[in-house]
Amino acid sequence: MKRLLPQPLLSASLLALWLLLNNSLTPAQLLLGALLAWLLPAITAPFWPQPVRLRRPLLALRLLARVLVDIVVANLEVARRILGPESALTPCFVWVPLDIGQPWGIAALAGIITLTPGTVSAQLTADRRFLLVHALNETDPQALVATIKARYERPLMEIFT
Repeated sequence: MKRLLPQPLLSASLLALWLLLNNSLTPAQLLLGALLAWLLPAITAPFWPQPVRLRRPLLALRLLARVLVDIVVANLEVARRILGPESALTPCFVWVPLDIGQPWGIAALAGIITLTPGTVSAQLTADRRFLLVHALNETDPQALVATIKARYERPLMEIFT
């Protein structure tokens, strides 16, 4: 079974994404989506260093919901900020110390930060202990670090470790 479907979670996600992007449940789209969902993970399986293991899938769903809400709220905040005077913006770079050591968790954290408007993951140190984050408007860098660690890193540590 593992050789036939090396990454079942990835396959399910690819199928769902395909159907959402095509906005169709026709048999042809279901078949093409299923084919891609099977083929892409099967072809890329040799490049995966280790399988992704979600220890707490329900927590992953809660984190996804939190991230989606944060993206909407951040979009509104960024829109408000960029429509205001440029002098009101206080951009900064912040090094976020990482407690998470699992590569999938670090990648997910960097992705979440980048997906949230107003912040971008800029660099990861070679030892994977610090992540450089650029914030469009931040007056308290330590508060940003605390928010990232509490809202995203801590749940990711529970999900991936």
